Amino acid sequence: MKKNNKNNLSKFKQILDLISEAGMLKRVVRSGWTVLGVPNPESVAEHSFRCAVIGYCLAKTEGADPYKVLMMALFGDIQESRTSDLHKMAQRYLDAQEFEDRAYCEQIRSLPAAIKDELFFMRENYRSQKSKESIIARDADILECLIQAREYYEQGHKQAVKFTKKAPNFLKTKSAIKLWKLAKISDLNIWWLKLSDFRR
Repeated sequence: MKKNNKNNLSKFKQILDLISEAGMLKRVVRSGWTVLGVPNPESVAEHSFRCAVIGYCLAKTEGADPYKVLMMALFGDIQESRTSDLHKMAQRYLDAQEFEDRAYCEQIRSLPAAIKDELFFMRENYRSQKSKESIIARDADILECLIQAREYYEQGHKQAVKFTKKAPNFLKTKSAIKLWKLAKISDLNIWWLKLSDFRR
């Protein structure tokens, strides 16, 4: 009985370690924005959260499994708690995919089998870019970056417009393409302006 309790405690300790490690992403900044001189850029955790929101919406509009897309969006950058976020210049000098996959596999290795297996196959699915869900999750990642670039541009970081030149060409789903076309010409602050425009 004591052995079972010890194994059970060990299982939860591994889960707690992953949860704690995920918290590190709140302190890891998205390094590409620092190149532009954005003084307080978004964290990896902030990026992942909005990726998940976008991914869910895209999955529903594209008739895909939102759970799978949410999993890919939420865990897509979790290895950056160990590797940090590397901007494109840094990625010129190493095999970023191999580097990140090695860190990710090490992260999930000691987790309970049911969690580890799902996270492993989710990663493989995303990397293959063959399923509808993996394509949507990738679109969510790209779209989040594009919208963030627009927001930084509107806040006065004029160089952010450079991030919006090539990335739209990589969007694949109709829904993501439509959302980006709309975001490009929209005032992204209109949602709260409408809420604050009330009569006393």
